[in-house]
Amino acid sequence: MSERKAHDSSHHLLVVDDDAELCELVREYLKPEGFEVETVHDGEQGVECALSGEYAMVVLDVMLPGLNGFEVLRRIRARATTPVLMLTARGEDVDRIVGLEIGADDYLPKPFNPRELVARIRAILRRTTRGAGRSDSAVLERLQVGDIELDPGGRTARCGGKPVTLTGVEFDLLETLLRAAGRVVEREELSKTVLGRRLMPYDRSIDMHVSNLRKKLGHLHGEHERIKSVRGFGYIYTLPGNTPDEAGSMEK
Repeated sequence: MSERKAHDSSHHLLVVDDDAELCELVREYLKPEGFEVETVHDGEQGVECALSGEYAMVVLDVMLPGLNGFEVLRRIRARATTPVLMLTARGEDVDRIVGLEIGADDYLPKPFNPRELVARIRAILRRTTRGAGRSDSAVLERLQVGDIELDPGGRTARCGGKPVTLTGVEFDLLETLLRAAGRVVEREELSKTVLGRRLMPYDRSIDMHVSNLRKKLGHLHGEHERIKSVRGFGYIYTLPGNTPDEAGSMEK
């Protein structure tokens, strides 16, 4: 593991992968892009480093010896909302779904194009620093819809007056849906706004993040379904009085 030193944590990344050669290639590619990369090769050490608070985000491989990537992610999410990009085997859809369910911000199949890795990292970091970089008071003012209150500046959320811990993706997804409350937002729009990328074929990332939001906020608000899916189109954060007919054919 590289020696730790004073650094700009906003560009300090942790890569957890047992493939030492791949880690070195990632380090060499990301350094000219302005990132400082530290690598570890086992899950236990990955958890310890990820929870140190020294890193802007974690790039985490699913296949690790001993403590696998899913368990590493579970332990990170139990104590922190540090952004995590999962590396999965190409074609392993189950791995991607499980990673997103546990709380990964996004995933990237192996083998990957280094330029795509940089693009995913930058998209995640833009979300992380979005609140701190905005000065528009209209954008940063608190949002309240029903029992949900968001503070975009502080990136905090409350449901029924109680704090709710959200990952960066979940916060931005909820903010996007609340700002459009009462109307349907296309999945493609959500992917570009929240994930910073186009929606890929058979990509269920947005669907899994919505599912996680439902679990944390409660599927229902009173007698109303909180976030409804519109078949083949997108999602709507419902307002009291909305009916399925107002937004088209709905499905849970």
